[in-house]
Amino acid sequence: MPYVDGFVVAVPKKKLRAYAQLSKMAGKVWREHGALDYREWVADDVKPGKLTSFPQSVKLKAGETVVFAWITYKSRAQRDRINAKVMADPRLASSMDPKTAPFDVKRMIYGGFASLVKV
Repeated sequence: MPYVDGFVVAVPKKKLRAYAQLSKMAGKVWREHGALDYREWVADDVKPGKLTSFPQSVKLKAGETVVFAWITYKSRAQRDRINAKVMADPRLASSMDPKTAPFDVKRMIYGGFASLVKV
């Protein structure tokens, strides 16, 4: 059954180009290791809510935007195998360093999701 990792991050608008470059490389790495799909989307219509919202979820600051993304796998077992390889891939080492990443890694929201509905 398909499995998806989803994540939401706050990206400084002035670093959006650098983030996009990192994302292209990350997507290539995930796909090379077996992910079926890798997608990232930048906020276009996300407003702060009264209780919850995408901006609130990442504690969005002035000058930042929200990025929403997912990676698709054949199964959770495949995801676990692929992510172990990706995390060991030296091409992504700098993206995991909070000092050099073009976003605040501490405010990243991440999780794995099993399929519920397919229409």
